Amino acid sequence: MDDQRFMRRALELALLRKGLTHPNPTVGCVIVKDGKIVSEGYHEKAGMPHAEVVAIQKAGERTKGATLYVTLEPCTHYGRTPPCTDAIIRAGLSRVVVATLDPNPLVSGKGVERLTKAGIKVDVGILQEEARRINEDFFTYITQKRPYITLKWAQSVDGTMATRTGESKWITSEESRAFAHRLRAEATGVLVGINTVLRDDPELTVRAFEWERQPFRIVLDPQLRIREELKLIRDGRAQTILITAMEDREKIERLQEMGVRVILAPSEDGRLKLSEVLRELFFMEVMHLLVEGGSITLTSFIKEGLMDRLWVFVAPVLMGDGKRVGDIGVEKMSDVKRLRLRDVKTFGEDIALEYVLSQP
Repeated sequence: MDDQRFMRRALELALLRKGLTHPNPTVGCVIVKDGKIVSEGYHEKAGMPHAEVVAIQKAGERTKGATLYVTLEPCTHYGRTPPCTDAIIRAGLSRVVVATLDPNPLVSGKGVERLTKAGIKVDVGILQEEARRINEDFFTYITQKRPYITLKWAQSVDGTMATRTGESKWITSEESRAFAHRLRAEATGVLVGINTVLRDDPELTVRAFEWERQPFRIVLDPQLRIREELKLIRDGRAQTILITAMEDREKIERLQEMGVRVILAPSEDGRLKLSEVLRELFFMEVMHLLVEGGSITLTSFIKEGLMDRLWVFVAPVLMGDGKRVGDIGVEKMSDVKRLRLRDVKTFGEDIALEYVLSQP
């Protein structure tokens, strides 16, 4: 039971930096001696010392013969920082408890092997499911070579995202929208289609609370219809990435002079190829992508099976005909995309439902 208690504390530390360490995982660590925590650490952001090194430095000489609890397998390779296994061995720790192995081929199993060969007792698997969940975006990014994709939308009880005229401000409550900003904070980038940008002139920033980093604002604009007076172009609050298939050099140069990053991607039938979009974002180290709409963009991601998680906010209103998820190619029940309900939250009279894909 002590192992679970100390690992749970390490997981709490990891969650403090959720969304701030991309493209690295979020990791927490505690060092325990004589049944008491003597130091704690977490990975602050990419390029900064890893959680294990932070905890070891804080503990000083108290590491001798102590036990280290860490939420992800210690690294064995040089990346932005030196290997954590070397620091653990030098610190004289007698035992290391690891929640889950690292999926990165440069690390997976090698960290445990290195520590074991150095005579350190290693145990793996304490609160493994919880540890994998908090880094599910990192696991997907590493193993599938694409961003982890969260789809998010708000709708009425009868499934409408916007009225027939496109009006959607606001379907849900202020409390729901504050939680939606939490989802933005956990993402590397927030993506919308050009129709949403032209209609709503959104900011796509984290504003409900103080946050150290703004996600990229990513716009799918195959025909380069963006207007230069919009907030995404003018406000400078976050990096805007415009993905287009239109090679209008003059307009692209103007946008670039205004700080917009423009990426050319192939299109088909007037729509950008999402597989190529995700490929570009992967190479830009976009680890977690939050897709916020509109209905056409959301439908495209769902139809192509490009989703890992959905957050659907349901408000107690009826709107009738309007914008909603469109044709995703389902003609019979054997074609349906099955989901698993993972969490339910309430915000006043709104309900927020978190779904993940069901295992085949």
